[in-house]
Amino acid sequence: METSSGTPTNFSWVEVNKVAGLAWPSSPDHYRFLLDHGIKHLVCLCESTPPAYESCPDLKLHHIPMVDFTPPSLSQIQRFISITEHANTGQAVAVHCKHGLGRTGTMLACYLVKTRKISGAEAILTIRSLRPGSIETRKQEKAVLEFQQFLHPNTVL
Repeated sequence: METSSGTPTNFSWVEVNKVAGLAWPSSPDHYRFLLDHGIKHLVCLCESTPPAYESCPDLKLHHIPMVDFTPPSLSQIQRFISITEHANTGQAVAVHCKHGLGRTGTMLACYLVKTRKISGAEAILTIRSLRPGSIETRKQEKAVLEFQQFLHPNTVL
């Protein structure tokens, strides 16, 4: 839900001041909010990029296009994680899709698998508790579990 402070819809930190998720930013106030909160990198998972983005040159856009309700490929997950790992100190990363649930939640869960070294199942539960409704399809769940298996091939799912 949007607030009068310009908070983007479905915005929440997954790792405070480092990685956040949100729905499609739909106003210049949303971009100002992101910048005001130290977010310098915006990862768009939609097929097209938000039109208002051009009004915010201080925000670096990373486009990883995905069809709605589909899981990310391994290379898309790795690209997202690389963006979070290469953001300079003090430069947070935000990721969004249309509603900030399916594609966004899946990427955020994969981020937790990598950075917290937790299981895919635990990452899914964590993201769903932080961002209710996240990771909408079985294929998206499977992508998180397969990413865990990729990182830690000898663990049991």
